[in-house]
Amino acid sequence: MGYRISQQARCAVIGCGSWGTALVKILLENERSVAWHINEPDVLESLRGHGKNSRYLSDIHFDRKRLHLSADINEVVRDADIILLVVPSAFLKIVLEPLTESLSEKFVLSAIKGIVPGELVTVAEYMNQHYGVPFDRIGIAVGPTHAEEVALERLSYLTIGCKNLENARTIGRKLEAEYIRIVHSTDIYGIEYAAIIKNIYAIAVGIAVSLGYGDNFLAVLISNAARELDRFLSGTYPAERNTHASAYLGDLLVTSYSQFSRNRTFGMMLGKGYSVQNARIEMSQVAEGYYASTCIHEINKRFGIEMPIADAVYDIIYGGARPGEIIQKLTKQLI
Repeated sequence: MGYRISQQARCAVIGCGSWGTALVKILLENERSVAWHINEPDVLESLRGHGKNSRYLSDIHFDRKRLHLSADINEVVRDADIILLVVPSAFLKIVLEPLTESLSEKFVLSAIKGIVPGELVTVAEYMNQHYGVPFDRIGIAVGPTHAEEVALERLSYLTIGCKNLENARTIGRKLEAEYIRIVHSTDIYGIEYAAIIKNIYAIAVGIAVSLGYGDNFLAVLISNAARELDRFLSGTYPAERNTHASAYLGDLLVTSYSQFSRNRTFGMMLGKGYSVQNARIEMSQVAEGYYASTCIHEINKRFGIEMPIADAVYDIIYGGARPGEIIQKLTKQLI
């Protein structure tokens, strides 16, 4: 039957950004206490002193007595059974660098919607290869869930993927709430890559919006992106999956359309004429699609899957191509 998570398993969250903060809020709906690794001194001070994250989702007030807060990642991991990774993928190596506690006997749940830069692997693959975590002890948490709406307790759907469906259900019970509905999946490869690639497509949508393209074109662009995503998943890891489900299509739609989408915002800045460097500087949060674009481009060299939208974004970000010219060329490739 493989590894089974106990319902009494203790949870620790690594990451104090908006999504990490939102997940701690959800966990406290069901858990007596949550361990939380905070590597930002000002955030740690704010949480200890005032029960709120001074940088992200500051309207959320936490019961400090139910939080075990620490800047020491080993202290946080040591007594936990489930480790939730919620840091930008670009900083994962840095955050985990001080870790000496073994993760091989823990269950690692990745809520990171990005790929590990320089490694050309997903977070799940990275944790397996570098930290010895078996795939039956790795789970994936994906949306569509923008942290800002979770903070406002607007109804959201969260998909939990694990090799063992019972583990997905156990984790789901820890993350459910009146405003959170849980969906279970065993397609950890598909939902993780979908969460990565949709960020690239949201950048394309943002670029198109700033260039003046309307809703009619955006509908065509996103429907083509959905088919492109399906081609990538089918071509790289064939499996029985419904890519019209919320973890695939739903997450793509919300990331493409939402005002909270940092990847769409990044794309809009590029469409307005910002350089890639200046757009990144202006962004207060990480646009995961920036890193995903080059990684997916390199991965696809092995498969040769037709991905004109992803290729267009790569050409703009890393090839120095003009957004207007690339999107105009793209319009002739879409159906």
